[in-house]
Amino acid sequence: MLRSQVSFLTAKNPRATVVGCIRHKSSGGRRPKKKTYHRVPELDRVMELRKKPLMILQLKTLIQSQPRNSPLFLRDLEKNVGFVRKWDFMALIERHPTIFRVAGAPPSVSLTDKARRVAQEEVRARELMEPVLVTNLRKLLMLCVDCRVPLETLELVGAELGLPSDFEECLIAKYPQFFAIRRVRGRDFLHLEDWDSSLAVTAREARLAQEGVLNTKPNQDQRKVKISRDGNYVGPFAFKVNFPAGFRPNVGYLQQLERWQKLEFPSPYLNARRFDVADPKSRKRAVAVIHELLSLTMEKRLTSSQLDAFHSECFLPSQLLLCLIKHQGIFYLTNKGVRSTVLLKDTYLGSNLIDKCPLLEFNNKFVALCGRRNTDLCDSNNSLQTKV
Repeated sequence: MLRSQVSFLTAKNPRATVVGCIRHKSSGGRRPKKKTYHRVPELDRVMELRKKPLMILQLKTLIQSQPRNSPLFLRDLEKNVGFVRKWDFMALIERHPTIFRVAGAPPSVSLTDKARRVAQEEVRARELMEPVLVTNLRKLLMLCVDCRVPLETLELVGAELGLPSDFEECLIAKYPQFFAIRRVRGRDFLHLEDWDSSLAVTAREARLAQEGVLNTKPNQDQRKVKISRDGNYVGPFAFKVNFPAGFRPNVGYLQQLERWQKLEFPSPYLNARRFDVADPKSRKRAVAVIHELLSLTMEKRLTSSQLDAFHSECFLPSQLLLCLIKHQGIFYLTNKGVRSTVLLKDTYLGSNLIDKCPLLEFNNKFVALCGRRNTDLCDSNNSLQTKV
């Protein structure tokens, strides 16, 4: 017999633990069994697949950051990565002679000629990335209630957004018509200078518009159809849902989910102060805000701490973890890797990221020099093909 799942519209606040939030009903007065969070091996594998590419790219950056194009001495590696990780990087250098070359006395590591040629393409990738960064940064500020975000928060999520380490000088200062840095109560904030209503379109709405869903008239099809078994519903306020393999919702849960999918809600780009937090529409809007935040990142994911850093700026739910667990068809929480990470499910096909920005395409091309295809996760015919 199918068992009940967590209610989407409940007003109660159960304990916010991954194990304790989702329970089965029990009979006969027995203690209810705990229902663990449903794992998705393909999305867990995302974090495993990125470990090696991250190390390769980090070592490339260290080599390129040496003054006057001098090689990186192996004896100095510990200063940059620490004693423990030094040995991981030494093994990496030894395993990939097609990318890294060791020579000289004292020994130093540098890029091979082929790796250096590919690395030069990063300049072009950064150029292509700049308009994407400017647009995404403007949209991020528009999501915030006061159209501003602390610089320390931007530094925390900068790598996930694709921002360069010196983004204040090379990006913010370059666009004074859009951005300004001001000090508020002892903290530096990045402020939005110009609101553009044409940017106030979420990634979810853009997808629905591309599919022609937003152009349909309300109540256009009143035919009686069976409720969707996968939780998906065609409508302007619906989210794409992808249940894990072990998730078996009953009819009552699916009916409740369909009502939630049909529920209208305000745009995430409207000021959150205008809405009552207890209103079901506001709670659904909060899901849309999280969805949009993740959509603005390069790999459509953030760690739990990075997402929580936007709590006050975006009025995220007070029990953020519980919200993510309730909507496990939309978001996925994985504990693989160093930190727990939240992934946006509809942007992945298995372990593959569906759409990639120019910078991710370059990263994949560089890491492919080690002989590993599909390093970031999506086997697409992109514009940055590895030269033989």
